Amino acid sequence: MHIERASEDDWQEIAEIFIAARAGMTYLPALHSDAETRLFIRRVVKRSAVWVAERDGEILGFAALEPGWLHHLYVAPAAHNAGAGSLLLAKAKEELPQGFSLWTFQANLGARRFYERHGLAEARRTNGAENEEGLPDILYEWRP
Repeated sequence: MHIERASEDDWQEIAEIFIAARAGMTYLPALHSDAETRLFIRRVVKRSAVWVAERDGEILGFAALEPGWLHHLYVAPAAHNAGAGSLLLAKAKEELPQGFSLWTFQANLGARRFYERHGLAEARRTNGAENEEGLPDILYEWRP
């Protein structure tokens, strides 16, 4: 498995990972169609520094970075616990050496354990009033 910068042509494969990963998050309300989500991911790939974890030409996961922020880190459900998430998070730390923040839902216990295991610290919690899902979330930070 290796990490490389996504090309704009990778957006469809990245969108399918995003859709599949979020489908397993049964606490999320269905706010957007798959078509709307694909357009959203296409815009993310165009505007952000997106890195992908690949094995044998297949994208297993992705991370979308902007200055000071890790906006998305998703791994295909079939590739969970195979190291893609850890490699992508390490790449985020390499690319954002001054540190970064990210949001995750309080209900996403797997993500919370993952981030805490990799040295991120909880900075604050909210009741979800400021995210479109309306779900309580947590701001995590990584500071070197």
